[in-house]
Amino acid sequence: MPKSMCRFPSWCGRGLALLLLLLTSAGAAGSQQVRPRNVVFILTDDHRYDAMGFHPGAPEWLESPNLDRMARGGVHIANAFVTTALCSPSRASILTGQYTHRHGVVDNARDVPPGTRYFPQYLQQAGYRTAYVGKWHMGQDTDEPRPGFDHWVSFRGQGPYHNPVLNVDGRRVERAGYTTDILTEYALEWLERQRSGEPGRPFFLYLSHKAVHAEFAPAERHAGRYRNAKLTYPETMRRDAPGIDSWPEWVRQQRSSWHGVDYMYHGRISFDDFLRQYGETLLAADESVGKVLDLLERTGLDDNTLVIYMGDNGFSFGEHGLIDKRHAFEESIRVPMLAWGPGLVRPGTTLNQMVMNMDVMPTVLELAGARAPADHAVDGRSFLPLLRGESIPWRSEVFYEYYWEWNFPQTPTQFALRTDRYKYIHFYGLWGQDALFDLQADPGEARNLIAMPQHKQLALDLRGRLFRVMEETGGLQIPLREPRGQPNAARRPAGARSTDPLAEQ
Repeated sequence: MPKSMCRFPSWCGRGLALLLLLLTSAGAAGSQQVRPRNVVFILTDDHRYDAMGFHPGAPEWLESPNLDRMARGGVHIANAFVTTALCSPSRASILTGQYTHRHGVVDNARDVPPGTRYFPQYLQQAGYRTAYVGKWHMGQDTDEPRPGFDHWVSFRGQGPYHNPVLNVDGRRVERAGYTTDILTEYALEWLERQRSGEPGRPFFLYLSHKAVHAEFAPAERHAGRYRNAKLTYPETMRRDAPGIDSWPEWVRQQRSSWHGVDYMYHGRISFDDFLRQYGETLLAADESVGKVLDLLERTGLDDNTLVIYMGDNGFSFGEHGLIDKRHAFEESIRVPMLAWGPGLVRPGTTLNQMVMNMDVMPTVLELAGARAPADHAVDGRSFLPLLRGESIPWRSEVFYEYYWEWNFPQTPTQFALRTDRYKYIHFYGLWGQDALFDLQADPGEARNLIAMPQHKQLALDLRGRLFRVMEETGGLQIPLREPRGQPNAARRPAGARSTDPLAEQ
């Protein structure tokens, strides 16, 4: 087995055991073959980890009945993280099983490097039928079908919330209606066709929604649902928040920018309307999940299908005076993640180990009895044994990276190492200090401990481990890209009205 894939002995041991099992089964006359499990992977955009109705951190008014249904009938992966909290890099990590510095998709304006391979290509080689429906986003100007998918439905760039122009297997199709609903229709039609396909042939569906990407636009049937919802604001949104003097200067300055509560989207929308519309836009995505589950149960496919739901990155709603993602604070790097699979996972359970988006690839491949070739370096690892309730050695920390963008210069390049208790953040190229948070004592990351003498050794240890991860995975080079697009660099003009609801208090 290649060295790059044997960094985790438990993974390699399972792979060898699976190979031996397959060889034994193939050679035994009359042996019973295990039917490969189907997989449906549903991805939403900008969905933060606690924005689900069942989650104790969710607003009281937020509804997500179908995500709640997934949690009741499956596993809530409570500590799911992304390698980079940005659409295209995160999606590339899902499809390649790699850190951003390895796959090279560092922002939303770039296409994947030539020769990049995606794990559905390996599923095809293992006999799976595959489909991609929804937002691709890697390469703003193209919607062309990509390798690994027998069926393709997508659009250019971010795509609109209404009346999308879709590329359906290489043919442009104009559709009228709400994009979330339209993508769901295509996904359901393809799933229906799988029943009449080759008997026993497994399938993989990747349903990738635009929702709930900012700027939010709910379906007409949901618009105004939360107009009277009573909002609460995070403690760190206040201008006099406890610990604010310890925050990096760029954080304090950003609240008056495109991604800050004082001047969000250059003052085009109020914070309260923004938050309410987020919840309303999520409703259609939640309905989409319910329709997929309904079809699987109605057709009997549920007994042999694993459904995985997750967000591509988190989102801030006022924490540290910020909106958006990109940064290494919890609400940005954590995502919702659920797994539903009758007969495979135990209903109503919670998985607390730290799982990453780049773990999706090896998990699905292991479930399919497939693997990446020796020359495809895989940074993630399969969490399938954890879904089954097995006790195995697992990671004790996650690595995070984000690279400064020309279009959104408010957020600097940063690298972070997060353990079960502490987080160390290194801000690259800034005149200022790094950050250290005790997540157990300070889950809101309000007090930066980096300057406290009693934490100096801890900070040094975490920084050393952070750079070792980058060194071991080839991440000690900053990927540079030629600027594209327009920078949203304007700051709130003097005297302009703030969009922050706490500004006048």
